Amino acid sequence: MDKTKSYEISKHVVMEAFQKVKANKGAAGIDDESLEAFEASLKNNLYKIWNRMSSGSYFPPPVKAVEIPKKSGDRRILGVPSVADRVAQMVAKIYFEPSVEPSFHTDSYGYRPNKSALDALKVTRQRCWDYDWVLEFDIKGLFDNIDHKLLMKAVRKHTDNPWVILYIKRWLTAPFQMPDGTVKERTKGTPQGGVISPVLANLFLHYAFDRWMDRNHPDKPFARYADDGVAHCKSRRQAEELHRSLRERFLACGLELNPAKTRIIYCRDDDRKGNYPVTAFDFLGYTFRPRRSKSRYGKHFINFTPAVSNKAKKAMQKTIRGWHMHLKPDKTLEDLSKMFNPILRGWINYYGRFYKSELYPVLRHMDRALVRWVRRKYKKLSNHQRRATYWLGGIARREPKLFAHCQMGILPTA
Repeated sequence: MDKTKSYEISKHVVMEAFQKVKANKGAAGIDDESLEAFEASLKNNLYKIWNRMSSGSYFPPPVKAVEIPKKSGDRRILGVPSVADRVAQMVAKIYFEPSVEPSFHTDSYGYRPNKSALDALKVTRQRCWDYDWVLEFDIKGLFDNIDHKLLMKAVRKHTDNPWVILYIKRWLTAPFQMPDGTVKERTKGTPQGGVISPVLANLFLHYAFDRWMDRNHPDKPFARYADDGVAHCKSRRQAEELHRSLRERFLACGLELNPAKTRIIYCRDDDRKGNYPVTAFDFLGYTFRPRRSKSRYGKHFINFTPAVSNKAKKAMQKTIRGWHMHLKPDKTLEDLSKMFNPILRGWINYYGRFYKSELYPVLRHMDRALVRWVRRKYKKLSNHQRRATYWLGGIARREPKLFAHCQMGILPTA
């Protein structure tokens, strides 16, 4: 350890932190310094971060507040730290996360290594078959309302590293610089957009919800992805009691259930009769509801199962329209494939995992956009949609790897 430094922080970890920040990309903070500009003087910038963090003199700058529109029509405040501050937060995360990660609940899936939303969906599908009722819940403004005192108590429970504790406290109270230039002090919450915020949010909810559920409702399995979750119950009465109990618990922790996104659902299928008002819920971009399914023996039955939600389908179709492929006649099909195939593949890998036929309308929307591009690019096909579709379908059959959905058998048809 450098005897002139108060804290021992590895320079190699600072470099590793930068590489992770670079891989995550992201916008500039209040200093308007981009990743490229930061990297242009990388050695000097990383030395400054290491030097200040090691000496205890690192103070985070204000966080740039950016308003992001939500699907509901509301707006959420996203905090964008500077590139240098993202690197500093990543340094702390690299040191801190291993001390808390092993303690986290197996059914906490958000922002965790070796855990994914698909894991949460898979276990939720199975439990909807095993339990008749679901309580769907959402925490209102989690990242804006985390109690600093309770959070720091949890932090100290998992680490005695003095500089990690010091800088987490400073990041929690770093002010917001609002879009109009005013500076807003913060006494609660952790900025959504901060590198270390997801770990801190998971830590807070580990005690506010996960551990509390194990103690008070061990017979009700749950899956939580950050502030979004579902819990399974054997009866409607159990679900109602859990709803009341959970509302009180969150209020005691300074949090509030979002009433618009908290509901009790009946998992109706062929074996579960009765008329109940709510038999569907959305979770992680999927809609769980009764669907017509086919057994391995060819018998049709009603199964409570997930498929891509209508909201997600509309968002993907909007994205495809935003690509304006018909305005790119200067591009080749190979160019379009390089531009858009990685996104298509990501959609298919995620939204095609369960009941994938519900994703087909999105993929056909992609085909229609490609046909429109063909008609704009080739004059001979400009007034012949059927011929353009046939031409594109022929290429898709010869080169099925050109676009990811062609490998699923989704081919352009007139």
